[in-house]
Amino acid sequence: MGSGRASADLDCTACGVALPSASRFCPSCGTPVPGPADRESRRTVTLLFTDVSGSTAMGEQLDPEAYRGVMGRYFAVARAAIERHGGTVEKFVGDAVLAVFGVPDVHEDDALRAVRAAHELNLEVLDLADALQSELGVRLAIRTGVNTGTVVTGSARAGGSFATGDAVNTAARLEQAAGDGEILLGAATYDMVRDAVEADAVDAVPAKGKAEPVPAYRLRRVLDAVHGRRRREDVPLVGRAHESRALDDALDRTLTSGRNHLVTVLGPPGIGKSRLVGDFLVRVDDRASVARGRCVAYGQGITFWPLVQALRQALRLSGTESDETTRHALEQALDR
Repeated sequence: MGSGRASADLDCTACGVALPSASRFCPSCGTPVPGPADRESRRTVTLLFTDVSGSTAMGEQLDPEAYRGVMGRYFAVARAAIERHGGTVEKFVGDAVLAVFGVPDVHEDDALRAVRAAHELNLEVLDLADALQSELGVRLAIRTGVNTGTVVTGSARAGGSFATGDAVNTAARLEQAAGDGEILLGAATYDMVRDAVEADAVDAVPAKGKAEPVPAYRLRRVLDAVHGRRRREDVPLVGRAHESRALDDALDRTLTSGRNHLVTVLGPPGIGKSRLVGDFLVRVDDRASVARGRCVAYGQGITFWPLVQALRQALRLSGTESDETTRHALEQALDR
Protein backbone atom coordinates (compact mmCIF):
# COMPACT_ATOMS: atom_id res chain seq x y z
CA MET A 1 0.00 0.00 0.00
CA GLY A 2 1.15 3.53 -0.72
CA SER A 3 2.05 6.01 1.95
CA GLY A 4 -0.04 8.75 0.37
CA ARG A 5 3.13 10.77 -0.34
CA ALA A 6 4.15 9.33 -3.70
CA SER A 7 3.56 12.64 -5.44
CA ALA A 8 5.23 14.75 -2.79
CA ASP A 9 8.58 16.26 -3.72
CA LEU A 10 9.15 18.40 -0.63
CA ASP A 11 7.78 19.26 2.76
CA CYS A 12 6.59 22.78 3.50
CA THR A 13 9.35 24.72 5.26
CA ALA A 14 6.76 26.49 7.44
CA CYS A 15 4.27 23.82 8.54
CA GLY A 16 5.89 20.55 7.44
CA VAL A 17 2.97 19.34 5.31
CA ALA A 18 3.89 17.16 2.31
CA LEU A 19 3.70 19.21 -0.90
CA PRO A 20 2.12 17.79 -4.05
CA SER A 21 4.28 17.81 -7.18
CA ALA A 22 4.60 21.16 -9.00
CA SER A 23 3.06 23.06 -6.07
CA ARG A 24 3.83 26.75 -6.01
CA PHE A 25 2.24 27.33 -2.59
CA CYS A 26 1.64 25.10 0.40
CA PRO A 27 -2.01 23.91 0.29
CA SER A 28 -2.12 24.05 4.09
CA CYS A 29 -0.59 27.39 5.09
CA GLY A 30 0.00 29.18 1.76
CA THR A 31 3.80 29.51 2.13
CA PRO A 32 5.53 29.88 -1.28
CA VAL A 33 7.38 26.76 -2.39
CA PRO A 34 11.05 27.40 -3.18
CA GLY A 35 11.88 27.02 -6.86
CA PRO A 36 15.10 25.41 -8.11
CA ALA A 37 16.85 28.80 -8.14
CA ASP A 38 15.77 29.45 -4.53
CA ARG A 39 17.23 26.26 -3.06
CA GLU A 40 20.65 26.69 -1.58
CA SER A 41 23.56 25.43 -3.63
CA ARG A 42 27.30 25.90 -3.69
CA ARG A 43 28.79 27.02 -6.99
CA THR A 44 31.58 29.01 -8.59
CA VAL A 45 30.42 32.31 -10.07
CA THR A 46 31.84 35.61 -11.26
CA LEU A 47 30.60 38.75 -9.54
CA LEU A 48 30.53 42.24 -10.99
CA PHE A 49 30.32 45.05 -8.43
CA THR A 50 30.06 48.62 -9.72
CA ASP A 51 29.43 51.89 -7.93
CA VAL A 52 28.98 55.56 -8.85
CA SER A 53 31.88 57.77 -7.80
CA GLY A 54 31.00 61.04 -6.08
CA SER A 55 27.30 60.24 -5.82
CA THR A 56 26.96 62.16 -2.54
CA ALA A 57 28.22 65.38 -4.14
CA MET A 58 25.95 64.80 -7.13
CA GLY A 59 22.99 64.33 -4.80
CA GLU A 60 23.73 67.68 -3.14
CA GLN A 61 23.95 69.36 -6.55
CA LEU A 62 20.69 68.08 -7.93
CA ASP A 63 17.06 68.26 -6.97
CA PRO A 64 15.93 64.88 -5.51
CA GLU A 65 13.72 64.18 -8.53
CA ALA A 66 16.52 65.01 -10.96
CA TYR A 67 18.94 62.84 -9.00
CA ARG A 68 16.47 59.97 -9.03
CA GLY A 69 16.14 60.38 -12.79
CA VAL A 70 19.92 60.27 -13.24
CA MET A 71 20.23 57.11 -11.18
CA GLY A 72 17.31 55.53 -13.02
CA ARG A 73 19.05 56.09 -16.35
CA TYR A 74 22.30 54.68 -14.98
CA PHE A 75 20.59 51.58 -13.56
CA ALA A 76 18.86 50.98 -16.90
CA VAL A 77 22.21 51.12 -18.73
CA ALA A 78 23.80 48.81 -16.14
CA ARG A 79 21.00 46.24 -16.28
CA ALA A 80 21.05 46.18 -20.09
CA ALA A 81 24.84 45.64 -20.24
CA ILE A 82 24.74 42.89 -17.62
CA GLU A 83 21.78 41.00 -19.05
CA ARG A 84 23.12 41.34 -22.61
CA HIS A 85 25.98 39.08 -21.55
CA GLY A 86 23.86 36.61 -19.62
CA GLY A 87 24.38 37.99 -16.12
CA THR A 88 21.78 38.36 -13.37
CA VAL A 89 21.35 41.63 -11.51
CA GLU A 90 21.58 40.49 -7.91
CA LYS A 91 20.56 43.80 -6.40
CA PHE A 92 20.72 47.58 -6.57
CA VAL A 93 21.92 49.11 -3.30
CA GLY A 94 21.95 52.88 -3.20
CA ASP A 95 24.07 53.72 -6.23
CA ALA A 96 25.81 50.33 -6.41
CA VAL A 97 25.02 47.36 -8.63
CA LEU A 98 25.91 43.75 -7.87
CA ALA A 99 25.57 41.22 -10.68
CA VAL A 100 26.25 37.49 -10.78
CA PHE A 101 27.38 35.45 -13.79
CA GLY A 102 26.70 31.75 -13.29
CA VAL A 103 23.26 32.00 -11.65
CA PRO A 104 20.80 30.58 -12.54
CA ASP A 105 22.54 29.26 -15.68
CA VAL A 106 26.21 28.28 -15.73
CA HIS A 107 28.33 28.95 -18.83
CA GLU A 108 31.91 27.94 -19.44
CA ASP A 109 32.77 31.57 -20.20
CA ASP A 110 30.99 33.30 -17.29
CA ALA A 111 34.18 35.11 -16.24
CA LEU A 112 34.74 36.45 -19.75
CA ARG A 113 31.07 37.45 -20.01
CA ALA A 114 31.37 39.43 -16.78
CA VAL A 115 34.51 41.22 -17.96
CA ARG A 116 32.92 42.06 -21.31
CA ALA A 117 29.83 43.37 -19.52
CA ALA A 118 31.98 45.56 -17.24
CA HIS A 119 33.92 46.92 -20.22
CA GLU A 120 30.77 47.70 -22.22
CA LEU A 121 29.12 49.26 -19.18
CA ASN A 122 32.12 51.58 -18.79
CA LEU A 123 31.86 52.71 -22.42
CA GLU A 124 28.12 53.24 -22.22
CA VAL A 125 28.42 55.22 -18.99
CA LEU A 126 30.88 57.54 -20.75
CA ASP A 127 28.18 58.31 -23.34
CA LEU A 128 25.61 58.79 -20.60
CA ALA A 129 28.02 61.04 -18.70
CA ASP A 130 28.41 63.30 -21.74
CA ALA A 131 24.64 63.58 -22.05
CA LEU A 132 24.21 64.38 -18.34
CA GLN A 133 26.99 66.98 -18.50
CA SER A 134 25.20 68.89 -21.23
CA GLU A 135 21.73 68.46 -19.72
CA LEU A 136 22.34 68.94 -15.98
CA GLY A 137 25.94 70.04 -15.62
CA VAL A 138 26.93 66.95 -13.61
CA ARG A 139 29.48 64.30 -14.42
CA LEU A 140 28.77 60.62 -13.91
CA ALA A 141 31.66 58.19 -13.30
CA ILE A 142 31.75 54.61 -12.09
CA ARG A 143 34.32 52.21 -10.70
CA THR A 144 34.07 48.43 -10.98
CA GLY A 145 35.43 45.25 -9.44
CA VAL A 146 35.10 41.78 -10.97
CA ASN A 147 35.90 38.67 -8.96
CA THR A 148 35.45 34.91 -9.36
CA GLY A 149 34.96 32.54 -6.46
CA THR A 150 32.73 30.09 -4.63
CA VAL A 151 29.46 31.29 -3.14
CA VAL A 152 26.31 29.79 -1.69
CA THR A 153 23.22 30.76 -3.64
CA GLY A 154 19.61 30.64 -2.53
CA SER A 155 16.64 32.86 -1.84
CA ALA A 156 17.46 36.25 -0.34
CA ARG A 157 16.74 36.49 3.34
CA ALA A 158 15.82 39.65 5.24
CA GLY A 159 16.57 41.82 2.22
CA GLY A 160 20.01 40.30 1.80
CA SER A 161 21.77 38.70 -1.15
CA PHE A 162 20.93 35.47 -2.91
CA ALA A 163 24.71 34.92 -3.30
CA THR A 164 26.86 34.96 -0.19
CA GLY A 165 30.51 34.23 0.45
CA ASP A 166 33.95 35.78 0.57
CA ALA A 167 33.97 36.19 -3.22
CA VAL A 168 31.20 38.81 -2.92
CA ASN A 169 33.16 40.78 -0.32
CA THR A 170 36.31 40.62 -2.45
CA ALA A 171 34.45 41.99 -5.48
CA ALA A 172 33.31 44.91 -3.31
CA ARG A 173 36.88 45.56 -2.08
CA LEU A 174 38.17 45.60 -5.66
CA GLU A 175 35.46 48.08 -6.63
CA GLN A 176 36.33 50.36 -3.71
CA ALA A 177 40.01 50.33 -4.70
CA ALA A 178 39.34 51.17 -8.37
CA GLY A 179 39.63 54.73 -9.62
CA ASP A 180 37.03 56.57 -11.69
CA GLY A 181 36.40 54.67 -14.89
CA GLU A 182 38.61 51.77 -13.81
CA ILE A 183 37.84 48.06 -13.75
CA LEU A 184 39.87 45.90 -11.35
CA LEU A 185 39.93 42.13 -11.83
CA GLY A 186 40.61 39.62 -9.10
CA ALA A 187 43.37 37.06 -9.62
CA ALA A 188 40.98 34.16 -10.29
CA THR A 189 39.05 36.17 -12.87
CA TYR A 190 42.21 37.32 -14.61
CA ASP A 191 43.52 33.76 -14.76
CA MET A 192 40.33 32.69 -16.57
CA VAL A 193 40.33 35.54 -19.12
CA ARG A 194 44.04 36.38 -19.47
CA ASP A 195 44.24 35.48 -23.18
CA ALA A 196 41.16 37.56 -24.06
CA VAL A 197 42.11 40.82 -22.34
CA GLU A 198 44.90 43.31 -21.93
CA ALA A 199 45.41 44.11 -18.26
CA ASP A 200 48.14 45.42 -15.98
CA ALA A 201 49.02 44.08 -12.55
CA VAL A 202 48.55 46.73 -9.87
CA ASP A 203 49.44 46.89 -6.20
CA ALA A 204 47.57 44.33 -4.14
CA VAL A 205 44.41 45.75 -2.55
CA PRO A 206 44.33 45.85 1.27
CA ALA A 207 41.07 44.25 2.35
CA LYS A 208 39.66 44.60 5.84
CA GLY A 209 39.39 41.24 7.56
CA LYS A 210 41.73 39.44 5.14
CA ALA A 211 45.11 38.12 6.20
CA GLU A 212 46.76 39.13 2.92
CA PRO A 213 46.10 41.94 0.41
CA VAL A 214 44.06 40.95 -2.66
CA PRO A 215 45.98 40.68 -5.97
CA ALA A 216 44.38 42.84 -8.68
CA TYR A 217 44.69 43.64 -12.38
CA ARG A 218 43.55 46.83 -14.10
CA LEU A 219 41.62 46.06 -17.30
CA ARG A 220 42.74 48.04 -20.34
CA ARG A 221 41.08 46.29 -23.23
CA VAL A 222 38.93 43.29 -24.12
CA LEU A 223 40.07 41.42 -27.21
CA ASP A 224 37.92 39.71 -29.83
CA ALA A 225 38.79 36.24 -28.57
CA VAL A 226 36.68 33.11 -28.45
CA HIS A 227 38.12 31.76 -25.21
CA GLY A 228 39.47 33.40 -22.09
CA ARG A 229 42.44 31.06 -22.18
CA ARG A 230 44.08 29.70 -25.32
CA ARG A 231 43.78 26.01 -25.92
CA ARG A 232 46.98 24.05 -26.23
CA GLU A 233 47.78 23.13 -29.82
CA ASP A 234 51.22 21.62 -29.19
CA VAL A 235 49.87 18.19 -28.22
CA PRO A 236 49.62 15.74 -31.16
CA LEU A 237 46.12 15.03 -32.46
CA VAL A 238 45.33 11.36 -31.83
CA GLY A 239 42.60 9.11 -33.25
CA ARG A 240 41.33 11.44 -35.95
CA ALA A 241 43.15 10.12 -39.03
CA HIS A 242 39.95 9.35 -40.96
CA GLU A 243 38.40 12.77 -40.27
CA SER A 244 41.67 14.57 -41.05
CA ARG A 245 41.96 12.73 -44.34
CA ALA A 246 38.39 13.74 -45.28
CA LEU A 247 39.26 17.42 -44.75
CA ASP A 248 42.50 17.10 -46.71
CA ASP A 249 40.66 15.40 -49.60
CA ALA A 250 38.07 18.20 -49.69
CA LEU A 251 40.83 20.79 -49.90
CA ASP A 252 42.56 18.89 -52.72
CA ARG A 253 39.30 18.68 -54.70
CA THR A 254 38.68 22.39 -54.20
CA LEU A 255 42.16 23.40 -55.37
CA THR A 256 42.04 21.01 -58.34
CA SER A 257 38.54 21.79 -59.58
CA GLY A 258 38.33 25.45 -58.61
CA ARG A 259 34.84 24.77 -57.24
CA ASN A 260 33.52 25.30 -53.74
CA HIS A 261 33.09 22.39 -51.34
CA LEU A 262 31.19 22.46 -48.07
CA VAL A 263 32.38 20.29 -45.19
CA THR A 264 30.43 20.14 -41.93
CA VAL A 265 32.05 18.83 -38.75
CA LEU A 266 29.49 17.49 -36.29
CA GLY A 267 29.90 15.97 -32.85
CA PRO A 268 28.91 16.31 -29.19
CA PRO A 269 30.49 19.06 -27.07
CA GLY A 270 34.07 18.42 -26.03
CA ILE A 271 34.83 15.73 -28.61
CA GLY A 272 37.46 17.90 -30.32
CA LYS A 273 35.78 19.56 -33.31
CA SER A 274 37.66 22.84 -32.89
CA ARG A 275 40.95 21.01 -32.44
CA LEU A 276 40.35 18.94 -35.59
CA VAL A 277 39.66 22.05 -37.68
CA GLY A 278 42.56 23.95 -36.13
CA ASP A 279 44.95 21.13 -36.95
CA PHE A 280 43.64 21.08 -40.53
CA LEU A 281 44.18 24.83 -40.94
CA VAL A 282 47.80 24.42 -39.90
CA ARG A 283 48.23 21.90 -42.72
CA VAL A 284 46.61 24.31 -45.22
CA ASP A 285 49.61 26.62 -44.71
CA ASP A 286 50.07 28.79 -47.85
CA ARG A 287 48.10 26.55 -50.20
CA ALA A 288 45.02 28.75 -49.73
CA SER A 289 43.91 31.92 -47.98
CA VAL A 290 41.85 31.33 -44.84
CA ALA A 291 39.01 33.59 -43.68
CA ARG A 292 37.40 32.73 -40.36
CA GLY A 293 34.04 33.53 -38.84
CA ARG A 294 32.54 32.24 -35.62
CA CYS A 295 29.12 32.08 -34.05
CA VAL A 296 28.65 33.67 -30.65
CA ALA A 297 26.58 32.17 -27.87
CA TYR A 298 24.54 35.26 -27.07
CA GLY A 299 23.74 38.78 -28.19
CA GLN A 300 21.54 40.63 -30.67
CA GLY A 301 21.93 40.89 -34.43
CA ILE A 302 24.28 37.90 -34.54
CA THR A 303 22.67 35.82 -37.29
CA PHE A 304 25.18 36.81 -39.96
CA TRP A 305 28.09 37.44 -37.61
CA PRO A 306 30.26 34.51 -38.87
CA LEU A 307 29.80 35.71 -42.48
CA VAL A 308 30.61 39.30 -41.50
CA GLN A 309 33.82 38.22 -39.77
CA ALA A 310 34.92 36.05 -42.69
CA LEU A 311 34.28 38.84 -45.20
CA ARG A 312 36.20 41.35 -43.10
CA GLN A 313 39.19 39.04 -42.94
CA ALA A 314 39.03 38.30 -46.66
CA LEU A 315 38.87 42.03 -47.46
CA ARG A 316 41.45 42.93 -44.79
CA LEU A 317 39.00 45.18 -42.95
CA SER A 318 38.98 45.78 -39.20
CA GLY A 319 35.32 46.75 -38.92
CA THR A 320 36.04 50.38 -38.02
CA GLU A 321 36.10 51.62 -41.63
CA SER A 322 33.47 53.94 -43.07
CA ASP A 323 30.67 52.55 -45.23
CA GLU A 324 32.31 54.10 -48.29
CA THR A 325 35.66 52.39 -47.59
CA THR A 326 33.94 49.06 -47.00
CA ARG A 327 31.93 49.38 -50.23
CA HIS A 328 35.05 50.24 -52.21
CA ALA A 329 36.92 47.21 -50.82
CA LEU A 330 34.00 44.94 -51.69
CA GLU A 331 33.78 46.29 -55.23
CA GLN A 332 37.50 45.74 -55.76
CA ALA A 333 37.18 42.15 -54.54
CA LEU A 334 34.28 41.48 -56.90
CA ASP A 335 36.21 42.93 -59.85
CA ARG A 336 39.05 40.49 -59.17
